[in-house]
Amino acid sequence: MTIDAHGTHRADSRPEQDAAVPGIAAQDADWQDENNELVPAAEAHAAHVLDAAAESQADISAEIAAVGEAYRRELGDGAAPETQPRLDFAPYRSSLLRHPTKSLHHADPETIELYSPAFGHQDVHALESDLTIQHNGEPLGERIIVAGKVLDGDGRPVAGQLVEIWQANAAGRYVHKRDQHPAPLDPNFTGVGRCITGPDGSYRFTTIKPGAYPWKNHLNAWRPAHIHFSLFGQEFTQRIVTQMYFPGDQLFPLDPIYQSIVDQDARDRLVANYDHELTGPEWALGYTWDIILTGSKRTWTENEAFGTAGDSIDEAEE
Repeated sequence: MTIDAHGTHRADSRPEQDAAVPGIAAQDADWQDENNELVPAAEAHAAHVLDAAAESQADISAEIAAVGEAYRRELGDGAAPETQPRLDFAPYRSSLLRHPTKSLHHADPETIELYSPAFGHQDVHALESDLTIQHNGEPLGERIIVAGKVLDGDGRPVAGQLVEIWQANAAGRYVHKRDQHPAPLDPNFTGVGRCITGPDGSYRFTTIKPGAYPWKNHLNAWRPAHIHFSLFGQEFTQRIVTQMYFPGDQLFPLDPIYQSIVDQDARDRLVANYDHELTGPEWALGYTWDIILTGSKRTWTENEAFGTAGDSIDEAEE
């Protein structure tokens, strides 16, 4: 069961779960076999290698191309651009079976607060935004800085909002019991952080650039490197979840999750920009990525991707 920004419950589960979260991402689905059953850890790699009957990347890419061509024809005929992922996007196989199909049920937000998880055992500390100092040693991988602003549809800053991130390590491995693919864990990297947006809506994280990782959508399927973002409003019911990608990733055209957003401009809004001014000399490369909560240029969110559109934080507060 999931909750959208208006405090309504969705009766069915949301697709794809990575680590802590939100909601969706690729990890919970990554290690399920064709019968939607969890593949034991010892068998996961073997199942991936030996599944000769699985569809190839070429099969999936051909389907993605066909959907894209049909969408371009629709645009040419005057259809409105699609700014959010399709619920039934055939190349993303589990989307056909796992997205919500039932109507939303309204719930009392105050009642939900009594049973919802806490944001943490203490107030958010400034050091929690640095994912590279949480253990006794330095994590392995390319150190990066990710910063930006949370804005409403009119460009106004959204201050005082809780922003959480989670991600794979540099080898593409999550600290999650269901992620058992043969890549090393990093004892000095957990992959989670949080901060509060400033008066100008700004956030900033120091972390390690995540690696790509395999998943079981089709034979030799890999997810582009990405970081999951969760934003909270004033209540637990006001939450949106999205993903940030890195520029120039060669896996973009091959990934059915990324391609389930059929509009190129909408996909581009999920990709951060390299920022040399943000880059720290002899320290870390910098990437900027703004999150827009409302309007036609709003950032894609998992709330909207897998159920009736979940409105943004500022709308929920009005």
